[in-house]
Amino acid sequence: MKYSNILVAIDLSEQSREVLDAAQVVASTNSAQMHLVTVIKPLTQVYGGLDMAPISVGAVSFEEEALTQARQQLETLAAEYGILSENIYIIMGSPAQEIREIAVSTEADLIVIGSHGRHGISLLLGSTANAVLHDAGCNVLAVYLEFD
Repeated sequence: MKYSNILVAIDLSEQSREVLDAAQVVASTNSAQMHLVTVIKPLTQVYGGLDMAPISVGAVSFEEEALTQARQQLETLAAEYGILSENIYIIMGSPAQEIREIAVSTEADLIVIGSHGRHGISLLLGSTANAVLHDAGCNVLAVYLEFD
C-alpha cells in the first residue's frame, strides 16, 4: 500500500522522536507528506472532572501555557523532520477523538502513534493508541515504546 498523507500523533515525551523516526521512514519510502499533531488535555479532563476554579500564573492560565510550550516544541520537531509549519496542529481536547478528527480533515491515509505496553489496570482503562485504532478510518501504525 502506498501512503500520501501521514498524520504523526505525539505526546511530546522524550519518546516522541521514536514515533517521528518511524513515520519519517514510511514517509520517505512513499514520498508522503507528514502532518504533526499533539493534543493537550484540559485540566478538567486530567483531574477527572473535578470542579476546578480557573488556575492561572499571572495573566496566563496553565492551559494557555501548555499550548504555548507545545507549539514551541512542535515547531522545533517539525523543522528537524522537514514538516511544513502549516502541517502542525496543537489541539485542546480528548486525544483519541481529536487525533481521529484531524486525520479526517488532513485526509490522512496513515496515522503513526506511539504505544506503551500496558499491564494491569492500564490495560482495562485502555490507551490513546488503542482508542485511535478503533474507528480511525485509515491505517494506524503503532510504534511500540518501552517504559524507561
